[in-house]
Amino acid sequence: MTGSPDTRALCRDCLERFDESAVCPNCGSHRVVAHPELDQLSIAHMDCDAFYALVEKRDDPSLNDKPLIVGGGQRGVVTTCCYLARIHGVRSAMPMFKALKLCPDAVVRKPRMTVYVDVSREIRALMDQLTPAIEPLSLDEAFLDLTGTERLHGEPPAASMARLVREIETQIGISASVGLSHNKFLAKIASDLDKPRGFAVIGAAETQDFLAENPVSIIWGVGKTLERRLIDDGIRLVQDLRRYEPSELIRRYGAMGGRLARLCWGDDTRAVASRSSAKSVSNETTFNEDISDPKQLEAHLWRLTDKLSSRLKAKNQAGRIVLLKLKTKQFRLVTRRASLEAPTHLANEIFRLAASLLHRETGHGTPYRLIGVGVSELSVADTDAPAQLFDRKGQNAEAAERAIDDLRARFGDDSIKKGRSLG
Repeated sequence: MTGSPDTRALCRDCLERFDESAVCPNCGSHRVVAHPELDQLSIAHMDCDAFYALVEKRDDPSLNDKPLIVGGGQRGVVTTCCYLARIHGVRSAMPMFKALKLCPDAVVRKPRMTVYVDVSREIRALMDQLTPAIEPLSLDEAFLDLTGTERLHGEPPAASMARLVREIETQIGISASVGLSHNKFLAKIASDLDKPRGFAVIGAAETQDFLAENPVSIIWGVGKTLERRLIDDGIRLVQDLRRYEPSELIRRYGAMGGRLARLCWGDDTRAVASRSSAKSVSNETTFNEDISDPKQLEAHLWRLTDKLSSRLKAKNQAGRIVLLKLKTKQFRLVTRRASLEAPTHLANEIFRLAASLLHRETGHGTPYRLIGVGVSELSVADTDAPAQLFDRKGQNAEAAERAIDDLRARFGDDSIKKGRSLG
């Protein structure tokens, strides 16, 4: 984040490397990133900019100068939106009616998940050329560990990441932002500092000072509810957390307190876990307002399950354990799990079991601020598994869902709607 006489710089357009300068001496571009540790840092977080919205604008250039919302109908929620819509205050997970009040001129498009999965595969193929140490967080973001790759590529990790986002933009037609640091926590923070089309760096030498004056909400996992609770306790800035012993933070905030105690000092020893080592796949969403209505919760659960199914199919994976995650208004985490007879990637099968777990936790008026669904005990998907050979219903479900996926791939996600998606 800070410069010095020894600061190295990189042009993000032509990839020229030089001593610190505000302008590239090779091509004259002002898109320059400079930092004293630029050539030493190797943990990156890459996040596509308004991914679904940019894919829609790429495929329909008439949308380029218009605010765009990708999401459900009048009773639905915003999945994502472009930056023009964000200027008006529109945000992901916002109820659609509220978003359209804020930005009445917005164009609304239904999500096309199969298209987004295909684009995500293209991006992943470019990542695979850089390093095997890739940890996807969703279709549009991932951690990459480029430690030791300089000898292979003939350039430091910063240059490799700049090359990657340039290729994504020129070959695939969407933009992305990069955060580069010495651990995952800080790389994730950095990628949010300079969006869209950004490239931000947080070095080891500046970590303590950089974090100190930031609000506690900068810590990954601190949502609005926990932030309000921390503020009520007199903890507004990251440096305020440092006044407390880890044991005191754990006493007050449970497991999250231990995490706060570490991250307030920038201490994150987690390794970038490659896809092959992933133990589970999940999706979750945090609501703008707490929800207690079982039908609304079930609608969100279905939407998340449909996305989860698409991710599993894209990776040719199946899971045997279904996981439900809920977080109460008081920030209490509720997790439930149940086993399927055989691993699956079918949305209907996962939803059936997840919904039964949800029904046990709803109906008594408890408001929830977050819901998530996932699967674990992952294996390679096998649509011809013996358990299905004598299961005509299972074969029909597989065939029907595959047929729907094929139609969506050809004509868009809006071409086929399942009953729970109507409205």
